[in-house]
Amino acid sequence: MTSVLMILSAADHWTLKDGSKHPTGFWAEEFLAPYNKFKEAGWDVVVATPGGKKPTVDQTSLSVKGGLLPNKIDTLKDELARLAPVLDAPENLSNVDPDAFDVVFYPGGHAPMEDLAYDEVSGGIIRKRLDSGRPLALLCHAPAAILAAQNADGTSPFAGYKMTGLSNAEETLNGLTKKAKWLLQDKLEEAGVEYEKAKLPMRPHVVVDRNVYTGQNPQSSEDLADRIIADVS
Repeated sequence: MTSVLMILSAADHWTLKDGSKHPTGFWAEEFLAPYNKFKEAGWDVVVATPGGKKPTVDQTSLSVKGGLLPNKIDTLKDELARLAPVLDAPENLSNVDPDAFDVVFYPGGHAPMEDLAYDEVSGGIIRKRLDSGRPLALLCHAPAAILAAQNADGTSPFAGYKMTGLSNAEETLNGLTKKAKWLLQDKLEEAGVEYEKAKLPMRPHVVVDRNVYTGQNPQSSEDLADRIIADVS
């Protein structure tokens, strides 16, 4: 059976430039849409977090402020409740063998910018995964996790890779650009990534370069999962 390791952030906030803590977590649709797609394909899915800590859902991803209609909000809340046993007891990332999985998938939300961007265990998994040639997927803000996967000389192993992730323009729409210590698009470009984005903000956009799969925003969640399923099945 095809298997997926979904790595979620364990952070419940994002520290801003002034030291304040912006409440956040994983983005509901970015976890649920791929998770459900993979399960519908008959795949086995294991969820892991740093320290095995229960992940926090970003409440904005369950609100009209997050760009959702009421019926969509209700659906996401119902699905989260159904998957509570999975989310309440994730695997400890340190105890997981990533080589046992066909796909490693990182959902986004601002939370990865708080912990996974600096997490040595996650960084090690990403470096090894990249070298293995097996699928590595990162969605929206989750490409921040590649920042923890540096070469011995401090350079990024992702230099020269085509990737996407939440754009500066989309972060501006979130109203957090001026408050942020750094922006994802900037960091990816500084790492030598050949950053790509959709022509318009908040439109689906998926980029695949070798074994690296990236989605730009929440709207890319299903398309990213579909592409992975098509390539791996």
